[in-house]
Amino acid sequence: MWLYLVTPVGLYYLLRWYRERQVVSNLQDKHVFITGCDSGFGNLLARQLDRRGMKVLAACLTEKGAEELRKKTSDRLEAVILDVTKSIVAATQWVKERVGNRGLWGLVNNAGISLPSGLNEFLKKEHFAKILDVNLLGMIDVTLSMLPLVRKAKGQVVNVSSILGRLCLFGGGYCISKYGVEAFSDSLRRELSYFGVKVAIIEPGFFQTAISSSDRHFSYNKMLWDQASSEVKEIYDEKFLLSYETTIKLLDTLCNTDLSVVTDCMEHVLTSRHPRTRYSAGWDAKLFYIPVSYLPTFLADRILFWTSTKPEKAL
Repeated sequence: MWLYLVTPVGLYYLLRWYRERQVVSNLQDKHVFITGCDSGFGNLLARQLDRRGMKVLAACLTEKGAEELRKKTSDRLEAVILDVTKSIVAATQWVKERVGNRGLWGLVNNAGISLPSGLNEFLKKEHFAKILDVNLLGMIDVTLSMLPLVRKAKGQVVNVSSILGRLCLFGGGYCISKYGVEAFSDSLRRELSYFGVKVAIIEPGFFQTAISSSDRHFSYNKMLWDQASSEVKEIYDEKFLLSYETTIKLLDTLCNTDLSVVTDCMEHVLTSRHPRTRYSAGWDAKLFYIPVSYLPTFLADRILFWTSTKPEKAL
């Protein structure tokens, strides 16, 4: 009985393992454009692909970030200064001049910010807009500008989402932006499949990067608390702020410091002949957050409420 169940599952995973080990040929001739390379995932991915011999076009927000990246990589890597909320046309022309008729093999939308985030009622519309402009609208703008080059190469688009695109843990624009990344990526994948272009979504769990610092998050929310009206403070009570701090610090202690867990997924998309559609990076994503996202809402809410500190004051 069990043999009939285990055998098909085993054959499926064996076949998937074999397919995913097949590498794209002539990697040294392929260009990859990566946003957000000053630090974190983008910086590490640029160095990884450079070691693989690929031609990396790295977009950094600052000249300092670009210069430090150049020092750690070969002469193949070229860097450009790019704010994904503007100057996209100039960056696209810069990429076009370098890829020529070969097109752009890989586009990695990695740039992102996480602040302002916190209790929704402490935020204003412009706080939401600030994150959406970078994490979602900026990503869409870069993608639409680069698509003709990617389509010419029949290449890959890699969009960095998050497990927070599956399961919202706090207020503000960050989780909203990642839900949007998921939706845009799904629609884009179906459209571009007709042209041989593949779109993959990376869904990291919690990793220790510049945008995940608990101190920065709590400092920002303390500032929002200080700026809030007396009416809002009276309703929420400062215990809510302490509850948020406890939750953020708990997530910070659980953050994985090995960023290669995520960048290895990105590298696989760009080098494999048969990349996956979604990559869940990190055991917290695989074993907790994504499974919880499939639970009935009332049960998921109870679990998430239990894992955070319950404020003593009820509304």
